[in-house]
Parts: sequence; structure tokens; C-alpha cells
Amino acid sequence: MFENYSDLVSIEELCEMLFIGKNVAYELLRRKKIKAFRIGRLWKIPKRSVEEYILSESKIDQK
Repeated sequence: MFENYSDLVSIEELCEMLFIGKNVAYELLRRKKIKAFRIGRLWKIPKRSVEEYILSESKIDQK
């Protein structure tokens, strides 16, 4: 789905992937809608978590 991105993405890359602003991105992380972790002040977001979020929100994987 996102072949051009590494396995861990930044906030900026998350915004590009979902076409959202930083405030919305931080809110998704705060509410744990997308699984991520911090190293110091930097958020690291597994690309897999973004893909899972998209599938769950779009209900593609549900029958």
C-alpha cells in the first residue's frame, strides 16, 4: 500500500499518507487509534499500524 515509506514513519509522513494535518495526526496517536511509540520527543509510527487503521476505518476487512 505504501511501498515508498520505510517500516517506521514520522508524523510528517503520517500526514502525507492520510492527507491530514498535524493536529489530527497527534489526536489519532493520543486516542491510540494508530499504534505508535516515542523515542524522546519523536514519534515513531509503524507503517503496518497505519495500514491497519485504514482497513479498520474503511471496514474493507469486515464482512
